[in-house]
Amino acid sequence: MINQIIDFSLRQRMLVMIGAAVLVGAGYQAIRTLPVDAFPDVSPVLVQIMTESPGLAPEEVEQLVTFPVELSMNGLPGVTRIQSISMFGLSTVNVYFDDKTDIYFARQIVFERLQSAREDIPPGLGEPELGPITTGLGQVYQYLVTGDGVGVDSLRTIQDWIAKFQLRTVPGVTEVLSFGGTVKQYQVQLDPGRLIQYDITVPEVAAALERNNTNAGGSYLVRGAEEFLVRGLGLVTSLEDIRNVVVAVRANAPVYVRNLGEVAFGPQIRRGAVTVNGEGEQVAGIVLKRIFENTSAVIGGVKEKVSVINDALPSDIRLVPFYDQADLVSRAIETVRGALLEGGVLIVIILFVFLGNVRSALIVTAMLPASALLAFIIMRVTGLSANLMSLGGLAIGIGMMVDGGVVMVENVYRHLSEHTEENVPRATLIRRSAHEVGRPIVFAIVIIIVVFLPLFSFEGVEGKLFKPLAFTITYAMIGSLVFSLTLVPALCSLFLRAGKEKDTWIVRWIRQIYEPVLRWSLRRRKTLVGGAVAALVGSLTLVPLLGTEFVPALEEGSILFRATLAPSAGLDEGIRQATRMEEIVGEFPEILDAVSKIGRAEIGGDPEPVNNIETTVTLRPMEEWESGWDKAQLVAAMRDRLGEMPGIAFNFSQPIATRVDELLSGVRAQLAIKLFGDDLDTLVVKATQIQEVVAAIPGARDVQSEQTVGQ
Repeated sequence: MINQIIDFSLRQRMLVMIGAAVLVGAGYQAIRTLPVDAFPDVSPVLVQIMTESPGLAPEEVEQLVTFPVELSMNGLPGVTRIQSISMFGLSTVNVYFDDKTDIYFARQIVFERLQSAREDIPPGLGEPELGPITTGLGQVYQYLVTGDGVGVDSLRTIQDWIAKFQLRTVPGVTEVLSFGGTVKQYQVQLDPGRLIQYDITVPEVAAALERNNTNAGGSYLVRGAEEFLVRGLGLVTSLEDIRNVVVAVRANAPVYVRNLGEVAFGPQIRRGAVTVNGEGEQVAGIVLKRIFENTSAVIGGVKEKVSVINDALPSDIRLVPFYDQADLVSRAIETVRGALLEGGVLIVIILFVFLGNVRSALIVTAMLPASALLAFIIMRVTGLSANLMSLGGLAIGIGMMVDGGVVMVENVYRHLSEHTEENVPRATLIRRSAHEVGRPIVFAIVIIIVVFLPLFSFEGVEGKLFKPLAFTITYAMIGSLVFSLTLVPALCSLFLRAGKEKDTWIVRWIRQIYEPVLRWSLRRRKTLVGGAVAALVGSLTLVPLLGTEFVPALEEGSILFRATLAPSAGLDEGIRQATRMEEIVGEFPEILDAVSKIGRAEIGGDPEPVNNIETTVTLRPMEEWESGWDKAQLVAAMRDRLGEMPGIAFNFSQPIATRVDELLSGVRAQLAIKLFGDDLDTLVVKATQIQEVVAAIPGARDVQSEQTVGQ
């Protein structure tokens, strides 16, 4: 079979060349359309259920809302665990499924079970709904709605009714969250004295407003040759309409809403705010990418739409991004692209130096882009995205991709050189030499692929992280195998000529050193083997002394630190402290912007209490840093400076790393210790004791226990 492939390639050389040209075109198209991400999405298969219960305390939310929802989720196929958070006015239940479960199937069965959960929740306490279908990498674009002299209330209206609606039309966007400012409401501010005077209750007022705020259809009337639709118009369109709603009749006189209190515009009760650079409140928007979508394509569409929105808005109002995941993606891809380019150039130089023949080096070098392009085609077909791990596989395998070609070309060139004086046809020599090494090349490349088979057995987070690397290397090695048996023999028959084979100067120099060492080794076989075994045993004894880490932290180019205030802290206090923190952070010249999010956005975002502040710090390019620090030193300086603020616990991380940690473990940290028991007070005491012990361990930073009281 192997010899037949080689013979076909030598007989149909032009067909092989045409096939290679077609592959180049298909590979280029695959690169253009390949999904691009920063690194593999390790988020679990998760369905979030969120229920807003305005005004309800956490205890009631847990008992009346969260518990029925959790109970209804038990028994679903593929569920691995269920976690929940109950806080003032909000219930969040996270249902985790095993990695083999299709996310759309998971959402469907959860939605079906929610019907029974709704029946168990008392009326008026909220309607459970599914969260956005996104992942830990889903917050791909965040922006501020800014305007000179424009209040945050007006900016929030622009965000909700213009920017949000427009951005949701971008392909791949599943949701756009509004954060900060206040939502304008029609409010009826009832006077308790007047309610008593007219003997009217609050539910009666609410029922009257509901009855008088609806349209109705009345079929149609036929008049001669025409028919007319009948409608009953009752939707309120102004404050005056609300004032004129009749609530009841007392002493044969109607009692209007205006008789019971004031009707005016007012802000909705909010549980979140946004501050920027110590300059006060702003309004922000968070764009969520749908799962499995191309990150780069989504961000590109969002940027185009933002430009269109900015052109349509007044000149003094703009959407200004403060977090763009495209920057991280481009840096990650640029890093791998640079490594591939440098490796390719280095291999070309080494091939030329060691082979000593320009044509031989060029033939082997041609395998590099061909194998890589074939790998990109297979990645596109299988849906594998280009990211730091998958492209890293190409960088790792770039040296192995030329092994088969080197063996094939070197053997062909040797045969052509050794049989120059014999009357043997050139085509016969090339075919014979290719047959000699065809089978060893196949076995060698298969062995390389087999080495990576353990990576395919990984499951969970490690599988999502390392399988792309294994797949890419496998695809590239398959390309190397194919072209070693087809393209390389064809190119050898077209361009390689007979010549006197001689070692290059570097090979001669290496041989002068190697041959004496080889003779010495053969004379002292036992000593050499014993020394090798001793070195192996000695290296194994050093393993326990090595540090271990699951994977090096990805440098995202930005900082996210979390500040936890006292449990009783209110929203106004959170705004004040966030502004102070931004002022402190702004003192560092390496910082470009600091945007703080206090509490939570509308439903669909991260469920956080108002005593939680998350500040996203955008850094200037490191080449502009004049302090000479690296990022770790900058974080240490920020930690020391912010540590001067009393009563606040800080935790430093990065935006994506923080979200992924929380989705994987339910805790925004790399290491978490969980306690289980029936007595919450006892758990709090034990958690505090554990915190003190862990904080004393060398290397532990930002140690804190979860708050279980307050909001």
